[in-house]
Amino acid sequence: MRLGLSTCVSHHGLVIDELDVLGVEDHFVTSEGLRRMLDDQPGIRVVGAAGDADQALAWVREHAPNVLVTDIRMPPTHTTEGIDLAHAVKRSHPQCGVVVLSQHDDEEYIWSLLAHGVAGYAYLHKLRMGDVEQLVRAVREVAAGGSVLDPAIVQRMLVARTGKPGSPLTELTAGELEALRLMAEGYSNVGIAERCHVAIGTVEKRIAAVFTKLGLMDRGDLNRRVQAVLLYLKESSTGR
Repeated sequence: MRLGLSTCVSHHGLVIDELDVLGVEDHFVTSEGLRRMLDDQPGIRVVGAAGDADQALAWVREHAPNVLVTDIRMPPTHTTEGIDLAHAVKRSHPQCGVVVLSQHDDEEYIWSLLAHGVAGYAYLHKLRMGDVEQLVRAVREVAAGGSVLDPAIVQRMLVARTGKPGSPLTELTAGELEALRLMAEGYSNVGIAERCHVAIGTVEKRIAAVFTKLGLMDRGDLNRRVQAVLLYLKESSTGR
């Protein structure tokens, strides 16, 4: 890791000139495609590849990359090795961001990944590997201590909750619902304003309305805001 001009500024004030990324994928073609895609991006360097969780953990301990990009299913059981690896890495190297790639939209994977907090985690569908902008944003966001959820998954969760009788989501305006979706994806107020092409003051009003209508406490820390939104989405999935 080299320090210098700002490419990515973390919540802890650390300025990283170039992000070192470790890829974890047991299929060579997919691993090579990921490496080439990220290596082509300014400020990102893929410095290694691992085929399973044990190799990845050993590599992280020795080289301490800024970001780990891992498949969710790997040998030996092809179940949740990627999630277990993400938690293990966070315990030993909390400053290392983790992007988990999955072929599945099952919410249980998301809740399992974020069971101990949202800071420095991203969950993306593997289809996002073809969306360079989204993948790169996730890598840079988790390196900075932020969090990202795949927009398609967030949208599906919101649609499912909105359709429930008596859901407070039905009280949200279109602008407020969009702000909620972008908050769940990890966007700051500035990022939401840019995405929605509105003033920051408008975003602040929409977010205040969202927290009031959903009964959530507004908090200044971005990760806590995301955590609050996800807590609502999780609780409302059981009929709240």
